[in-house]
This record gives sequence, C-alpha cells and structure tokens, in this order.
Amino acid sequence: MAFTGFPEEAIEFYEGLEADNSKAYWTDHKSAYDDAVARPMRELLAELAPVFGEAKMFRPYRDVRFSKDKTPYKTRQYAVAHSGDQGLYLGIDAHGLHLGGGMFHTSTEQVKRLRESIADTRGDELDALLRSLRKKGYEVGGDQLKRVPKPWDDEHPRADLLRHKSLISWVDHAPAEWLHTPRAKTEVVKGWKALLPLNAWLAAHT
Repeated sequence: MAFTGFPEEAIEFYEGLEADNSKAYWTDHKSAYDDAVARPMRELLAELAPVFGEAKMFRPYRDVRFSKDKTPYKTRQYAVAHSGDQGLYLGIDAHGLHLGGGMFHTSTEQVKRLRESIADTRGDELDALLRSLRKKGYEVGGDQLKRVPKPWDDEHPRADLLRHKSLISWVDHAPAEWLHTPRAKTEVVKGWKALLPLNAWLAAHT
C-alpha cells in the first residue's frame, strides 16, 4: 500500500507508552503499534528505498541485559538507511518526527582521519556545510572529548569540531497535521537530501 502518513494514533500510542512502559500496555495496544506505527513506517521506507537505499527498521524491544533502565520497550520507532559508514536516520515518537544523518559510530582510524581533515583546508568545506544545516534548523552533535586532542589546541579555528569522535546532524519536527498526510514523506525526502552533503564529505574524508 502507498504511504499516506502516520496516523494520529501513532503519537497517542507513544504518549501512552511513555506513561506506562509495561508489557500490559504493549499487549493491550499492540494493534495500534502495528497499524499506526509499524505499517506506515514500512510503507514509507519502501517508497524511499529507490532514492536512498534500503533502510533497517529497528525492533521496538529494548535490550535490558546490561542496562539499569529495565523498561521493556523503546519509546521511539526508528530506522536507518546506510551508505557505507554514513547513515540517514528517521524516527517517530510522542514528540513528532526526527531526521538525522552523519557518522554515528567510528573506528579509531576513522576518528584520526576525521580530525586530520577537519584540521586542514578540507575542514573549511565541512564548516560551511554545518553552518548551512544550522541555518535550516538542524543541530550538530556527536560523541566528543572534553578537550581538544593534541597536536591541536583551543586556538585552532575549528577547535570544537576537533573534539568530535563522531559527527551527526539532526532536526526534530513537532507533531503537526502534515505528519498524518503524504506530506510526511516530502518532509523526510527534503530533510534527508539536506543531509546528503554532510554524508558525502564524511565518506570522502574519513
């Protein structure tokens, strides 16, 4: 079936799950998850795949084996389309639609190449990309060190970026009427396309 948006019940389902993250709630509302969250998410990902590639839709169950938080269910349904080590992220929860991109996980060698690229003239292009994203309402983050790593210091013009061990950018859309219509796909396409230059820079330089 064609994607027609995420029903209002998707938001309501996650509002309820945040208030009562229990097996009893999940069992009583499983049909709402299936119909209002999982089905439209699969339909949306299928329509995005020809342009952005196949995406992995993650399971709604949390792995609580090594976590202090023993709540059994994730309070957001998300999926990631990978291109190499870069990803495009999509999530839906009680707080709306969430889009992101970048490198979420990096090896030691990738971090080394990332910092070397940031430190030289290639970093100018990255800086411009991130400024453009921020102007469009995106945030920039990722795992970071508390201090600028050697051989650089706080005097470097991109000192903040040099502290990064991973680099991501994202935008959050609060619940709105368009989320329940086919326009939701338009917003995802628009958001992911805005993130592609960042992913391309990371692919080329890390």
